[in-house]
Amino acid sequence: MEHDDAALSAGTKRGPSPAEPEEREEATNVSGEEDTSKRRRQSQDESEEEEEEDSESENDFEPPRPGAGKSHTALPQHRPSAGKTVGAGKRYNLPRNSPMGSSTDESGSESSDQEQQPAFPRGGGKGGGKMFSSKMLARKALQASRQSSDDEESEESDEEVPIRIPPEENGSKEAVQQQQQLQTEAERPPPPPAAAAAVAETPDYVLKYSLVGHRKGVSSVKFSPDGNWLASSSADKTVKLWNAYNGKYDKTLEGHTGGLSDVTWSSDSRYLATASDDKTVRIWDRDSGRTLKVLKGHTNYVFCVCYNPKSTMLASGSFDETVRIWDVHTGRCIRTLPAHSDPVSAVHFNRDGTMIVTCSYDGLIRIWDINTGQCLKTIVDDKNPPVSFVKFSPNSKFILSATLDDTLRLWNYHTGKCLKSYKGHSNATYCCFGTFSVTGGKWIVSGSEDHCVYLWNLQNTNIVQKLQGHTDVVLCVDCHPTKNIIASGSLEKDKSVKIWKHET
Repeated sequence: MEHDDAALSAGTKRGPSPAEPEEREEATNVSGEEDTSKRRRQSQDESEEEEEEDSESENDFEPPRPGAGKSHTALPQHRPSAGKTVGAGKRYNLPRNSPMGSSTDESGSESSDQEQQPAFPRGGGKGGGKMFSSKMLARKALQASRQSSDDEESEESDEEVPIRIPPEENGSKEAVQQQQQLQTEAERPPPPPAAAAAVAETPDYVLKYSLVGHRKGVSSVKFSPDGNWLASSSADKTVKLWNAYNGKYDKTLEGHTGGLSDVTWSSDSRYLATASDDKTVRIWDRDSGRTLKVLKGHTNYVFCVCYNPKSTMLASGSFDETVRIWDVHTGRCIRTLPAHSDPVSAVHFNRDGTMIVTCSYDGLIRIWDINTGQCLKTIVDDKNPPVSFVKFSPNSKFILSATLDDTLRLWNYHTGKCLKSYKGHSNATYCCFGTFSVTGGKWIVSGSEDHCVYLWNLQNTNIVQKLQGHTDVVLCVDCHPTKNIIASGSLEKDKSVKIWKHET
């Protein structure tokens, strides 16, 4: 009796005695049919587990994690880590160090303390209680295993399922915040590049060539549209052609009987037109240097001339206060505009050739419809200084004017408002040319009566460079169409054409 009490107090079933052969045989059969017993045990455990999931348990273990699904349901196949989830076939294959000390491992070996106990003890006493307790521990271990498996899946399938845990669990608020931060950074625009702005701040033009050959002051310089040639007109009644890149002299165009005030190129760079004090406009062939047509009609000096973009028409302004439109092919005047009340100092076509802008010593800037001859707009400054030069911007949205009050102005001709004023040079007597430079930075370029060429920043109107080298008034300037090259011409004491280059 003492032996039996000790065995019961240890929580184990009493072992069979020699006087009980039937019980020994039963025990032998249980140990010999171990695989069948395991299957029964798994089946019974599974059915009991499903019953416990459907009803509330009186034990204090935690219910399954929300969103995890039933323990016997496998995860969808498209998730790459589904194979690592604790599925139906692994629900009871717990680790050896799991809290359920009485379970068996996958190889079939049993725990040392429970080797002689049957899997399902008879009766409902302590053995049955232990079995239930083991069941509870198994559920806890299963839940812990699920949790660790889900953590592994979260790490491995982060891109496809960024947030798998409900917001109230396991620090998912930080994950949501991190995702929002990443999304904000992705939507944030990249910082603007600063290289172009740095280059545009400081032009560095240097004198490359001085072209000497004219016998009197240089009145106009113009680059050909293809960029290969530079034409210079002079009070010596001639036009000279130079190589735009190396300054090499090419030829001289002669035929006028009075000094020249302006020269212009056709859009294909094959022809030139000149305005002269002999009251005529001449059209020249560049290759041969011959005069093709002489356009007569003005009654006073012809001061300015310009081709339209298609090179089918010419516009000329004169001291007779009119602007004439010429048909290039026939040489006939097709329209005369009574433009101003003083000599016309400049004329220029817009980008599509539908309008021309003119200016005069009367202080007016006027824009004309080329087809109807109607004046579309008149622009005048409050102080009404004489306007010595005007031209459209390259995009034809603005016009640049020079006035004899030492100022250049940029106008919005649609509204008639002055947008920018450029000062610092000297221009109170002569009709100095101004122009746009757009090949490098965006500059305003002008000659000056102090013998220099000035460059302004188009936007902030600051003087960015002052080119020194001439010895008389710099009357005319022009910018190369594609390269960072500026040409300038000077009056009687200098008589030279200079080429300035900005090396990049």
